[in-house]
Formats: sequence, structure tokens, C-alpha cells
Amino acid sequence: MIRHDALDRLPVRSAVPALQEALDGRGVAVLCAPPGTGKTTLVPLVLAGLVGGGPARRVIVAEPRRIAARAAARRMAWLLGERPGDSVGYTVRGERMMGRHARVEVVTTGVLLQRLQRDQELAGVDVVVLDECHERHLDADTVAAFLLDVREALRPDLRLLAASATTDAEGWARLLGGAPVVEAEGVSYPVEVVWAPPARPVRPPHGMRVDPALLTHVASVVRRALTECEGDVLCFLPGVGEIARVAGQLGDLGDVEVLQVHGRAPAAVQDAVLSAGTGRRVVLATAVAESSLTVPGVRVVVDAGLAREPRVDHARGLSALTTVRASQAAGRQRAGRAGRERPGRVYRCWAEAEDARLPRFPAPEIRLADLTAFALQTACWGDPDASGLALLDAPPGGAMAAARSVLTAIGAVDPAGRATDRGARMSRLGLHPRLARALLDAAPEVGADRAAEVVALLSEEPPREYGDDLAVAWRTARRGGDAYAARWREEARRLRAAAGDRPSGATGARDDHVVGLVAALAFPERLARADGDSYLMVGGTRAELADGSALRGAPWLAVAVADRPVGAGHARVRLASAVDEDVARRAAEALRSEGDEVHWAAGDVVARSVERLGSVELTVRPLRDAGPALVREALLEGLRDEGFGLLRWSPEARVLRQRLAFVRLHLGEPWPDVGDDALHARVDEWLEPELSRARRRADLARIDAGQALARLLPWSTGEAARLDELAPERITVPSGSGIRIDYADPERPVLAVKLQEMFGLQESPRIAGVPVLVHLLSPAGRPAAVTADLASFWRDGYKAVRAELRGRYPKHPWPEDPAGAEPTRHTNARLRR
Repeated sequence: MIRHDALDRLPVRSAVPALQEALDGRGVAVLCAPPGTGKTTLVPLVLAGLVGGGPARRVIVAEPRRIAARAAARRMAWLLGERPGDSVGYTVRGERMMGRHARVEVVTTGVLLQRLQRDQELAGVDVVVLDECHERHLDADTVAAFLLDVREALRPDLRLLAASATTDAEGWARLLGGAPVVEAEGVSYPVEVVWAPPARPVRPPHGMRVDPALLTHVASVVRRALTECEGDVLCFLPGVGEIARVAGQLGDLGDVEVLQVHGRAPAAVQDAVLSAGTGRRVVLATAVAESSLTVPGVRVVVDAGLAREPRVDHARGLSALTTVRASQAAGRQRAGRAGRERPGRVYRCWAEAEDARLPRFPAPEIRLADLTAFALQTACWGDPDASGLALLDAPPGGAMAAARSVLTAIGAVDPAGRATDRGARMSRLGLHPRLARALLDAAPEVGADRAAEVVALLSEEPPREYGDDLAVAWRTARRGGDAYAARWREEARRLRAAAGDRPSGATGARDDHVVGLVAALAFPERLARADGDSYLMVGGTRAELADGSALRGAPWLAVAVADRPVGAGHARVRLASAVDEDVARRAAEALRSEGDEVHWAAGDVVARSVERLGSVELTVRPLRDAGPALVREALLEGLRDEGFGLLRWSPEARVLRQRLAFVRLHLGEPWPDVGDDALHARVDEWLEPELSRARRRADLARIDAGQALARLLPWSTGEAARLDELAPERITVPSGSGIRIDYADPERPVLAVKLQEMFGLQESPRIAGVPVLVHLLSPAGRPAAVTADLASFWRDGYKAVRAELRGRYPKHPWPEDPAGAEPTRHTNARLRR
């Protein structure tokens, strides 16, 4: 029997007529409805004609998470007074509950993606509802783009509804071709905000690390909430580890039940959370409880203010989650959980002043995530670069290039980026393409059963207590009775069926060989060879094992799980298997290269013939007759690394470079730029043919840099002949001496000359119009004064210098009027003679 009383209380009912009108008229619509209004449960039932008396339609509701899909289907079935699977069913990976006459099917976006690849027309489906589209999961964005393609090219009658509580409504309306936006008024109860920051500053999150002091504070806020408020408490934390830690600190709450809900939680626990309890409860949850779910009895939310986002090092093939501050939109969603049934309260574990600085919305996953699976989906769809897809955010070019490189290496796409038959099969397995490759290639050798079991182990990282040895983790899962082992067995069965009954030539292979082969096939660039106390991955990253790891000493590792914490120089091996070099060579054959390598290393040209797996050198032989072009590039590399000091610079050559730098600075063209960057850019003009004859460092040291540099002078215009005029090496001072000019500072040349030799000169000398900086020296050649204005010095500064030095050097002339005195190089005695 339909529960009309419950349906009538859902606030979204008031928006249903406008929504039906929009879909009837345009076929697309955007529904904005606050949490608790019934958009996830009532709207699909109305669109399917199961309530409200409308025409019978088949409706698919796409949810971002399995827990939300199951919960939504069960709630709708309850509202109809039926069991799940009758009129409303659900399909998630590894689980399906759908009767023959079901009209509403709730699926995850991943399941819908697979279905679209098999049946682009979605035969028999009348309406698709994309729920919680504000979360911007990559699968959801991809599904939306594919469905818009289907509407445009194949099924203009297919109705499409984007629904969310907090979203960029205008952006989605534009994406759906100017879709009408329907807003439902919420009647959720008021939620009081309590700002509850820690008393002392805590360290900001770093990678996966959350300051334990913050988690202790969150636990204390939960205790405070239980004291100050009635009802159950829902506490948001970023991950499973943080949930376990806070749960451990709440173990003495007596009659209060503490539940932990996350994507890996057993179905029984998830069901218990979504059912009314008999006593007070504290529910510790990740973001899975932000939307789509109503946790009965919750009156209070405690929000740690953190979330997890993916980060990918595309160059090294490493990905990791990192902890970030949750967005304002996520904060609103979380707070709304407290007001679903009656007035509530949210305790926010940060300062009110910080709130305005939080991002408005979560970052779209397409900007952050590994795009290998996305790229395979778009290639199978017929749009390899995704340029023709309607996406709110275009995929980053670098991430797509990295994804295409991986797909090409595993044979999933051809050189043009089009999906191969093998790639199409991979896409249908419901796995990341790396794991699909491992399953398909390992099954013929080790058997479908064993390959499926190891791939299932890799598709969801085992608990930390399983250890870092993949073979040990496999054996632990086989005999395990925990929730992970149950999920692992279910996934292994699914994959075994997907892989098919494939003959095996080596089913008796040892466990460590099987797991090593599968991991190597899945992650060939993570194959790593021992190199001192660490390992060097084929992809170029250094990796370290944990202290005490049983894998230490293995010459090669197939690394299944690794991350590189933010700011860390080396990766951290989380799960791996020992392998031999033969397995490494087979799995990473696409990354093997062989050739001559000539580089500048350890201060000279090093020529070798090298066989590599990516960055790992397998074999190395000296190369005696390296090609001239390779040697030349190595010599240029040396000049870039160590500078042109590798050449022979006579004093005259150094002065020539300084003079040219001076005239270039003050006169410009046609005088050459002789800075290092400019000389590297014009090396062909001034360092040939000497460079082409050189083979090693010693040959560079024999090249006369001054003779080579002279080639850059403007000989063709005749200006080169004016160098001695514009930047003379010496100038003649009043005493008749020819004094060398120092051009070390091109801004201002320096003339260092004995003071007595400058008597009678009224103005400082100029070179190319630039006043020379005169260093006036004592008779002993020590600096006595520095001036660029001789007239001013004779008038104001000379008296003090004369008073200080006259008694120290009485044999030298110290006239009272130096500007009118005779310049001299000699002492008074010489002058009298």
C-alpha cells in the first residue's frame, strides 16, 4: 500500500507540476531542491507514473555512490509499500535487485556508463535522472555528456533531468541546451551554527596526514554535542583512518552506539545507519553521508571541515588522495543533515572568520583525477580527445596526453587515439584500464580464477593490517572473514565471469609469481629495481619500503600501490610483490628501449650503449665510436652545465668579452650580446669549427675563446674596426701613461691610476659617452679616493686626502692646486732633476 501520508509531506511535491511541464516541453530540466525535500525519492516515482497518475515510464536514477543507490531504491520501495526489486530496483557493481516489472532503476554512474557503451540508445528507458550532480564526479560528468550526445543524435525523446541540492544551476542549464531551472522550496528545519575551533592552532592537513590534535578536538566536540543536544550525532571526517581514530576515542560512551559509515563499510553497517536506532547513536561518516541519504534520528552534525581529493603526478604515474578544506557547498550539505526531521545544530570545527575563505564548490574531479579510464570511455564513444563532448569543464591537456600514452602502451587505443577491439573489451570489464589489461593478459598464463582474484585485490586496496607484501595480502584475503574479504570474494567472482573460461598454461605457478605478474602488467612503470637503500621505478621515481618490510632485499619489485606524500622526494611503497627481471621485461616491453647515449656526466663526455626499461638501466656497454652529432650535443650540455669556462680564456679573451658587454649595453646593435644565454643561442656562429672537432673536455680546453668570440664582431658593417675607439683597452692619462681600463662592470668602466698622474685634468674621462669611474691611488698603489667627477674631487675631496697622505709620502708632490698642477709619474727628486 502506497504511503500517501509520507509522500504528501515531501516538499518537492509543489515543484512537480513545473518539472513535468519543463520535461514535456523541452525534454531537459534542472531541479534545485534543498536536502530533505524528496527529490531523490518522490520525483522518480512521479516521472515513472507510479504515483500521481501519470503515464507509465521507465526511469533510471544515477547516483554517485553505491550506498546512496541502494538507500534511494529501498526508500522508494518503502514509500510504495513494496519490497526492493518490485516496482523499484537497483543495480550497483556486483549487486542487482530488479524485478521483471520494475519501472524505476537506481544505478551508480559507473554502471550507467557501462550500459551506455553497450547500448547507446538506452532502449526502453524514457527518463534519466542525474542525482547529486553538484558533486562533479568524473563518471557523472561523463554520463551527462554521453546522454546529451544520445539525445542529439539518437534519442531526442529521451528525457534528462539534472538534480541537486546545491549546484551551479545556470551552468547545468547552459550545458543542457538552455534547460528550464525548477526550484523546490525546502521546508527543512532551521539549523543553528556553532563555531567550535580548537583552542590551540593545529597543523593544516598535509597529503593524507591530519593533525591528531584536530581529531582529538573533534572527538571532544562530539562529546559536547551529546551533552548539549538531543538526538543522534552525525560527524563528518575525511577518511576511514580518521573515522577509526575518532571512534577509538569515543569507545567509552556507554549506551551510545558508535557507527562507522564509508564506502568500504559492510552493507549491514550501511543498512543499520539508515535505519532508526533504539538508543542514541554517533555516526562517523565520510562524504558518502553528505547527500542522497537521510540518517534517521540525526539532530546534530559535527563537521571536521575536511575532504579528500585526488592528486596525480602524471609524469610518474603516481596518484594519491590529499586532504583539503571542504567547500562552502559541502558545508551547507553537511549542516543540512541536522535539519531533515526537526530543528538541529551543526558544530563546525573551525573559526567563523575562516569560512568566507573556503572554496565555494568542490573542485571538479575532471581537473584533478587520473583520466586514463575517462580517455578510454571517450575513445570507445568515438571522441578520443573529448573535444565534441558537452562538459562543464574540459579535461586538462596534460592529463589527457598522459592517459593516451598509457592506453597506447597497453593496446587499448591505436596511434590515432581510436579504441581498439581490445580497448573496447577492457572498457566493458568495469575496471580501470590498467587492471583490465592485467586481467586479460594474465588469465591465459595463470588462469582466469587466479588472475581475477589478484585483480580484485588491486581494485580496492587491502586494509593496512594485511601488510605490504601482495602475496601475503592475497592469502590473508582468502582465509579472511572480515568485510574486506567478503567484498573481495564478490568482486573476484564478477571478474572471473567477465574474464571468461580462458585456458591456462601455468596454473601451478607460485603465488608470488602470479601476484607479481598481475601487478607488473597493471603498473609496468611502477616496476622498480633495487638501487642502494631504495628502488628506482621504471617511471623515474625513487621509492622506499617501510622499515622492517619483508620485501627488503628483493632485486625487483612490482609495485601495486605507491604514493608520494606532498612535499616528499621519494614515493612510499604501500603494496608490492617481488618479481624477477624476466617478468619485468615482459610486462614493460612497451617501455623498453635500446640505443646509444652520449651525455655530459662527471665533468666529461660519456658515451654508452644502453638498454633500458624506462629509467632503469638493464645493460650498459662503453661506446667507442659515438656519432659526431651526439658528441656535439653532449659538449653543448657540458657548456650549459658548467659554463664557457670550459674553454681557454686568455687575459686578452676575458677583456674582449668584457669590452663587448660594455658596448652592447651602452650602444646596442650591431654589437653582439655576449651573455651566456646569448652565446648558447649563437653557438653555431662563433664556436664552429672548433666545436665540431672536439670529442671531450680536454678538447674544449684547447679552444681559444677570444679567437672564437671575435667572429661575432660586426665585420660586415665595418663597425668592428671601431671597437678600440669605442671601448679602448687603455687610455692615456695626463702624465702620458697608458692605463688599462677595467670593464668588469659593464655599467661603469674603472680607471685605476695614481693620483699625481691625473693632476691638471678638469673632467673625468669618458668612454662611449660614459663617465669612467676613477680610482685614485696613493703612491703605494692603494685606493685613496673614488670619483666620477674629477672637478668636484679637486675642489672638495682632495684636501682631506692630501692632509692624510702628504706626511706618509713626502717624496711625492702634493700641490695645493691639483687642478692646475703638472701631472707626473715621478717623485719630487726626479722632478727636480
